[in-house]
Amino acid sequence: MPKNENQREQRIGIIMNGVTGRMGLNQHLIRSILAIRDQGGLELSNGTRLIPDPILVGRNAAKLEQIAKQHNVKRWTTDLTAALANPDDQIYFDAQLTNLRAPAVETAIAAGKHIYCEKPLADNSAIALRLYELAKAKGIKHGVVQDKLFLPGLRKLKRLIDSGFFGRIHSVRGEFGYWVFEGDWGQPAQRPSWNYRKQDGGGIIIDMFCHWRYVLDHTFGRVRSVQCLGTTAIPERVDEQGNRYEANTDDTAYGTFQLDGGITAQINSSWSFRVYRGELFSLQVDGTHGSAIAGLRECKTQHRVNTPRPIWNPDIPNPIDFRSTWEDVPDNQHFDNGFKIQWEMFLRYVVEEAPFPHDFLEGARGVQLAELGLQSWHERRWIDVPNLTA
Repeated sequence: MPKNENQREQRIGIIMNGVTGRMGLNQHLIRSILAIRDQGGLELSNGTRLIPDPILVGRNAAKLEQIAKQHNVKRWTTDLTAALANPDDQIYFDAQLTNLRAPAVETAIAAGKHIYCEKPLADNSAIALRLYELAKAKGIKHGVVQDKLFLPGLRKLKRLIDSGFFGRIHSVRGEFGYWVFEGDWGQPAQRPSWNYRKQDGGGIIIDMFCHWRYVLDHTFGRVRSVQCLGTTAIPERVDEQGNRYEANTDDTAYGTFQLDGGITAQINSSWSFRVYRGELFSLQVDGTHGSAIAGLRECKTQHRVNTPRPIWNPDIPNPIDFRSTWEDVPDNQHFDNGFKIQWEMFLRYVVEEAPFPHDFLEGARGVQLAELGLQSWHERRWIDVPNLTA
């Protein structure tokens, strides 16, 4: 949006911890906070433009200095305690390793900062609920990243659901993931090595089931029970320094979920699958009147009246080009970066009390589902998902 020179400006200081990592740097700093800054700020309901002023925090001074210079950020520090002590910075953001997040968030709560952080909020639901209760008692605003709700493909899918396109939805099937190189053969891994070490908070179930909880809850219906099988397909990998290490946590998960409304959802998550689909994530939804396949950006549909009539006959070549019988859902609007959209929502929540449903309690629900998924795997059984309420 163009900046009106006569508009008033309001600064908001944001402590950003963990911006030397891939997600913290690319999605949160560059494509969200700096994008908001560079567009002239976020226009509030009273016409004021809210200008983010980040201070970068981390353990590696050289990396922080390089990022700050490259992106015209004036402030950085390796002293989190000093940053939290500054009353001019109202928000604390955390994108650190999972096992470092909860202690830092608790310290930020004690400092009275409003808090927005990456998921998972913690590595177990008891700690996540404790953080929620501490934040509520302190009277601060709090939120957790739930970025996949804002993907263009998922937003098109939600548009279809809200229109009644599907009739009664009965099943959801998802495929997520890609092959992450082991780190040898001169091919560095595309994900940090801590993802494959249990002691560092790694594992695909704790990572992805937090996502699947909010996607399923907010798109189709509340998750009521879970069955999960986890595996470690690649037991040894090579880290960033070229050293071999044991990958001692799950890199693949097969999850089945029972939702409100009699919907069954199945989602496979893996860093050890090679991709044969249009996008790294796809979600097929089938209903009595129609079906859809949503990816990160695209969404295709097939209505009941356009459904071909296949007949099983393995003795002849397949006469139907099934993919050609699906139709694109048009954009019909501009889709901004999903992380940026949620950042703008959180900033409005902090400054002008705008609605923001993605709070620490939502984050705790995601951790709960991951925890129950792990329990289901180890006990080899279905597990009901208890309600977590405020």
